[in-house]
Amino acid sequence: MAADSMEIDDSLYSRQRYVLGDSAMHQMAQSAVFLSGLGAVGVEIAKNIVLAGVKSVTLHDNKPCETWDLGTSFFVREEDIQNQKKRVEAAYQRVAELNPYVQVGVSNIALDDSTDLSFLKRYQCVVLTETRLSLLKRVDAFCRSQKPPVKFISCDVFGICARVFCDFGDEFEVSDPTGEEPKELFIQNITQENPGVVTSMDSRAHGLQTGQSVLFREVNGMSELNNTVRQITVLSPYSFAIGDTSSLQPYTHGGMFRMVKIPKIYNFESMEKQLANPQVLTPDFSKPEAPLQTHATLLALDAFQEHHNRLPNIGCLQDADVLLKLTEEVNESLKNKVCVNAGFVRCASRCARGCLAPLAAAAGGIASQEVLKSLTGKFAPLQQWFYLDAIELVQPLQSLPEEEFTPRGDRYDALRACIGDSLCKELHKQRVFMVGCGAIGCEMLKNFALLGVGLGTCSGEKPKSSTAALATLEINPQLQVDAHLNKVCPATEDIYNDAFYSRLHVVVTALDNVEARRYVDSRCVSNQRALLDSGTMGTKGHTEIIVPNLTESYNSHRDPPEEEIPFCTLKSFPAVVEHTIQWARDKFESAFSHKPSMYNMFWQNHSSPEDVLQRMKAGESLEGSFQVIKLLSRRPTHWEHCVALARLKFDKYFKRKALQLLHSFPLDTRLKDGSLFWQSPKRPPSPTEFDLNDPLHFSFVISAARLFAAVYSIPYSEKNLSPEAVSSILADVKIPEYVPAEKRIETDETVKKPDQTKLTVSSEEEREAVSQLEEAISSHFITAERLRMTPLLFEKDDDSNGHMDFVTSASGLRARMYSIEAADRLETKRIAGKIIPAIATATAAVAGLVAVELIKVVAGFGFESYKNCFFNLAIPVMVLSETAQVKRTQIRDDISFSIWDRWTIYGHEDFTLSDFMNAVREKYGIEPTMVVHGVKMLYVPVMPGHNKRLKLTMQKLIKPSADRKYVDLTVSFAPEADEDEDLPGPPVRYYFTREGEVAERP
Repeated sequence: MAADSMEIDDSLYSRQRYVLGDSAMHQMAQSAVFLSGLGAVGVEIAKNIVLAGVKSVTLHDNKPCETWDLGTSFFVREEDIQNQKKRVEAAYQRVAELNPYVQVGVSNIALDDSTDLSFLKRYQCVVLTETRLSLLKRVDAFCRSQKPPVKFISCDVFGICARVFCDFGDEFEVSDPTGEEPKELFIQNITQENPGVVTSMDSRAHGLQTGQSVLFREVNGMSELNNTVRQITVLSPYSFAIGDTSSLQPYTHGGMFRMVKIPKIYNFESMEKQLANPQVLTPDFSKPEAPLQTHATLLALDAFQEHHNRLPNIGCLQDADVLLKLTEEVNESLKNKVCVNAGFVRCASRCARGCLAPLAAAAGGIASQEVLKSLTGKFAPLQQWFYLDAIELVQPLQSLPEEEFTPRGDRYDALRACIGDSLCKELHKQRVFMVGCGAIGCEMLKNFALLGVGLGTCSGEKPKSSTAALATLEINPQLQVDAHLNKVCPATEDIYNDAFYSRLHVVVTALDNVEARRYVDSRCVSNQRALLDSGTMGTKGHTEIIVPNLTESYNSHRDPPEEEIPFCTLKSFPAVVEHTIQWARDKFESAFSHKPSMYNMFWQNHSSPEDVLQRMKAGESLEGSFQVIKLLSRRPTHWEHCVALARLKFDKYFKRKALQLLHSFPLDTRLKDGSLFWQSPKRPPSPTEFDLNDPLHFSFVISAARLFAAVYSIPYSEKNLSPEAVSSILADVKIPEYVPAEKRIETDETVKKPDQTKLTVSSEEEREAVSQLEEAISSHFITAERLRMTPLLFEKDDDSNGHMDFVTSASGLRARMYSIEAADRLETKRIAGKIIPAIATATAAVAGLVAVELIKVVAGFGFESYKNCFFNLAIPVMVLSETAQVKRTQIRDDISFSIWDRWTIYGHEDFTLSDFMNAVREKYGIEPTMVVHGVKMLYVPVMPGHNKRLKLTMQKLIKPSADRKYVDLTVSFAPEADEDEDLPGPPVRYYFTREGEVAERP
């Protein structure tokens, strides 16, 4: 994104634009940031803000590269240490390569208590890491003194504790505190009284808060409200008061309201003032005292550094005592004192010299988002401190001997100081299946590389895509990374089978697709493997930790179903722009993907057109034949035909459709209750007369013609696309006169879209199809090439293919036809392409949080140690919570099971169904009543003939393939009382032989 032209490179920023908006992107592209300290958290911040697209970043650091840095900084390599490079020299080029639009500079200035700070005036934001408290306070005071103030942020990680502080000056204006898209809702009623009450249609929750304002439009009757803004008082989830409406005209029908975003002023205090009375964010409500506890402890660490010019030594009890005393002194100076937790302080002291790289990733993601807020005024800023700790990770390790944590002189010393050498070695042994290689997946791999998860010497395994695998090896060459390009779904079960899962220790998912997530989760449950799931949506992120026998699984809860747009709404009665975009997307699929695919399949399934003709003449009904012959008879053979076809489509979509609707439902049509048919949310259409000079009309015809040409493999040149060339072709196109049809138009919102290939065809249409096919055969029109089409797969990101041109113009024309406010190309692309907004700050934070939990899983900690997380960096809020404890289903007083349980029975070649039932009874003490394999019922007592099956062998009943070692069966059990229903049980895995069970073991 060039700062001078302000053009936004969509290939780089497409997903971020949906998070920040173009205005914020332009502001960033004119902003300069100074970043000091290129340790673990500094490089995270550098990466994130450069990816975001600021104008310039100056990197400041004077420390040399050390072996230690290999485990904390993904921008330091072994050759940098050998060449005695400074950290800033090692990082500079690698940071610059992230984004060609960002100017990355280097500073070696000695930044200390005597430095002249005037050089900071040219920056809009200053970020300090690894900086003494005295200097932090001095720089903050300088930044506050500027007019306008330079925004100040500090961020640090000391072992297992992270700290972020923000000061954006006395008054900081935020244009959009939440970043949420304002909902527009239809109005059911507005009362004529004081105060007037607005009720939303169909009991839709408005989601508003008292004090917010709404804008009204398209109100009938009480038209004085249109284009006015009113402050509201919420009365219920579906209604609110808007002040006096008693003097306005009576409301009749229609209208919409939308929340209006009002800028908000945020007030900050200096760091000096905030030290004794900090405003803190509380991420974990199970330990509300933790932020202030960490605040006091880290201020004590700052004091320790000032007194001793170092951090506490690893495992030094004397240093821990000193830090505890300092913490108690700091606590006394706080306005709101806490009960000092000696155990926490001692943990912090032991780990202070170390660094948990994933915690730095999480803190760096949060701090980076604050940088972007400071530059753009987009989203509510952090006020003013954020603390995050990983005490649950290190507390169970306190009894380990001191030598566990002492340095060994390798890349894992920083990690070892926090979690000990034994746990480091366990991480090296892990086989992790990393599913999904988008932004989060790549961030995960970076964390795994720093942690040494899956070293080559220990045969670690992380199937991932090739590029990510190579990048991971750049950070840590000792890793073994196996790149797989297969989708993980039922179709790949032969690759990712139980034998594959049995070799793994942990599965990590970073997927957009919910069904894929559910499938991977089911495989993890059936194979007793831990699953770490995560995802982001713009500034929001979540993590879910699933541990065998301890927690519920991903499939234990269901997301609310996605709201479907009724078929009749899409076809005839769009009310909002989302309807017109979905309609345009459906038209693309129908004309350029589905019909060509159906056409190809039909001719693949029938030997020849002559054979089809004979069978149709004989009265045989061939599915899809009517549609296929219609496509064949109208098949264009030249570019001019494609343009003509596109022009006819324009007439059909935007003129004839409107005329037919108004013929079937004139504007004065009333329903049985006397109300108008055409009232909100139904909008009457206006027929569109074609105008080649209208850019939207021209774009539709050109894009549709190009897509027809692609489907029918018809060549054209750039010259053919000019308005003059198109105008010349259209001059000869005859547009049939519209004749109203007496056909029923669907108005029932519950009716689903019919299958076009299975629609009843009239005898007249059949005769017409036979005649068209006869003519095509006799005229030698049919060739092998003309019995093939090229179906198009919708591709939103290639601007040269015309796909988005078609969807944008078709949606815009339909919106215009129904007087709906159209969406621009960017928004159309988001909705049509189902793009999930993404930003590097959130992906960094979510991946860091997952990696912290991964260490706990590898350590085998108890249930209370694990944390799920939800955050929204825009508000900002972070909520850490315990995972959902696994539920057990009681079969009998002494028999229960959970989702993680699986019973096993071992058979042999002559093992009968009766033997199986007896074996279950003997082993588990309960009577089986029903046995099902997949959808096949093997034994149901009430079914005729099923009792005879008891004598049949399991081999004969199931008919397994030669290499099949076992099957999972669903078994029901007899209730305690005769009148009760059968009881469910866990899956029962039946091994056809004892050898099969042995073969499945890792």
